[in-house]
Amino acid sequence: MWKPPEKIKYAPDPGTWPSAEQAAGSMLYSPVQVGPVTLAQRTWVPAMVPWRATNEGFVTDDVLDWYERFALGKPGAIVIEATGIRDIPSGPLMRIGDDRFLPGLKELADTVHRASEGQTKLLIQCIDFLAIRRRPDPAKFIERFLQVTDEIRAAIGAEDWPEEAVRDHLTGLPDEELDGVIDSRQLESLRMGYREFVYDTHLPHIRDLPQVLPDLFANAAVRAQEAGIDGVELHYAHAYTMASFLSRTNTRDDGYGGSREARVRLPLEVFAKVREAVGDDYPAGCRFLSDDCIDGGSDVDDAAFYAVEFARAGMDFLSLSRGGRFEDAKQPGVGQAAYPYTGRSGYECMPAYISDSFGPFGRNIEPASQIRQAVREAGFETPIVVTGGVHGFELAESILQKGQGDIVGAARQALADPDFFLKMQSGCGDQVRVCEYTNYCEGLDQKHKVVTCKLWDRIELDDGQAKLTDDGKRRKTAPAWTPPV
Repeated sequence: MWKPPEKIKYAPDPGTWPSAEQAAGSMLYSPVQVGPVTLAQRTWVPAMVPWRATNEGFVTDDVLDWYERFALGKPGAIVIEATGIRDIPSGPLMRIGDDRFLPGLKELADTVHRASEGQTKLLIQCIDFLAIRRRPDPAKFIERFLQVTDEIRAAIGAEDWPEEAVRDHLTGLPDEELDGVIDSRQLESLRMGYREFVYDTHLPHIRDLPQVLPDLFANAAVRAQEAGIDGVELHYAHAYTMASFLSRTNTRDDGYGGSREARVRLPLEVFAKVREAVGDDYPAGCRFLSDDCIDGGSDVDDAAFYAVEFARAGMDFLSLSRGGRFEDAKQPGVGQAAYPYTGRSGYECMPAYISDSFGPFGRNIEPASQIRQAVREAGFETPIVVTGGVHGFELAESILQKGQGDIVGAARQALADPDFFLKMQSGCGDQVRVCEYTNYCEGLDQKHKVVTCKLWDRIELDDGQAKLTDDGKRRKTAPAWTPPV
């Protein structure tokens, strides 16, 4: 992963832990209305992909164990991992694109509600993504996939050469010469792996996304409702389809790209179809970016505009992330796919303990505050979920007290200690397993390995209770904690 050039090392600093009485009187542990439902507290576990589903996208016992462990910590809300809305192969990523996934999703909802004793609301993050392929072997790419154009022929003086001779010549060129011969899109496919863009409207299935996606998202939301899941979070963030429509990099010329009014059009149409399908009494909101954090991408002013439009449309909550884009991803190895959290924008999404002068904690708070202010000034009370490096009570409470957000989310800290919020509420903050922000978990995610936390995955491996990874070297969920009586 990219690291800031300053390379300043930080240790976590959760601050003073509250007593049970202080927690009871705090905003963090007060209820909040999210559309038609009430969260018992303003605590939120954002979506994290743990790579525990089957290759066909079904819920497994490991998936149930994963969410049950978070539910035992009784946060206000848990968001199920990014779940594919298309019925297409996508590896061990959960899917909701067909009714055959309903039994597993229903069991998941029942598991969370039972483990949390009804105190936690469960939402599901619904995602769409475009095709991305692994970085090819250069010789094979030039031999099999490169389109030999007139421009390429002219660049190497090979107008009259047979195509095979052109390919042979290109195979022998050093990288710096290829840079001046092959057009930027083909060069990216060679160096990074082929990837589809939302502005590839010469491809029929990309051109038709505005006609296809609203129904796909709506059908997924209906399935979530039928499964007993408490709400849906539309995934409009990071490197995926809907975020790419919102990004300034979206140059579509069909009314769905260019100006930010056009870029937000499809996200609004998707939400309208979802709302029509599930009704007003079912929570639906989205997660989107406060800042793309890439050159030429959307910034906080764009995000504030989108937030107001989402609120105006009737979204029940807005959850904010930042960065995590493909545009600045590190070049993958041959045979590997690009990973959208390896560049500067990826760092902004998941900042690590090696950081710059600002540090890794709370980098999304001020942007979220600006966005929330824009929503309030427009006359809407839509709750804003703030996430990013929150690992203590003082910071979480200050976000709420200062009006910088309405709900506080913690992903990596909740992974480090699924009882994080419950321990603070119980006056047992000194027992919290504090995240060190080494991004050990992110490294596993990048390799599509079962995601765990280094702070607990080697603990009590031989106690006979822990379920272990296939190699027997890591436990799959955090050890149990018993709250005080």
